Amino acid sequence: MPEPHLRASDADRAAVAEVLGAHMSAGRLTVAEYDERLTRAYAARTYGQLGELTSDLPATAPSAAVRPAGPSGAHDPGRTPVQSGTHGTSSCSPWHGGGGLRAAWASWATTAAIVISIWLFTSVASTEWIYPWPIWVIGPWGAVLLFQSLPLGGTSGREHTGHPGTGPARPQSAGRGRRH
Repeated sequence: MPEPHLRASDADRAAVAEVLGAHMSAGRLTVAEYDERLTRAYAARTYGQLGELTSDLPATAPSAAVRPAGPSGAHDPGRTPVQSGTHGTSSCSPWHGGGGLRAAWASWATTAAIVISIWLFTSVASTEWIYPWPIWVIGPWGAVLLFQSLPLGGTSGREHTGHPGTGPARPQSAGRGRRH
């Protein structure tokens, strides 16, 4: 993690918000704790303020906890594995986003459960059938997530050359060329 007095960017705040969401869906945070920490995350100005929000939570990737602390492979006995994974420079740290599609599906499922519960409760309480409005909340969102989950919608199966928007060069087949 960068020095605590340095100012955090919007991307840093969003990364912490995603980590908090993953911990809420894992059951480590209640909805009230998540809401309070999320509010503080978007109000944070420095890395130190962001670090306080996740300091009592384990690393999001279990493999980060077992990685060696330094390049020599020596483990610092003063640091716990969770601290090494949370505040180290590993690519699985919360500062790199992590979670991705799994966290997005967890957010979708949580939202779906909440809006369907509200709809069901109001339908039962009014003793009438109410139009199923949750489909307009979870339907389009679920369709987008489904598209991103498919190999056609995401970039999971593509190799990139390092330049944005480019993939591997396609070899031309012998039958392709100019049309006559």
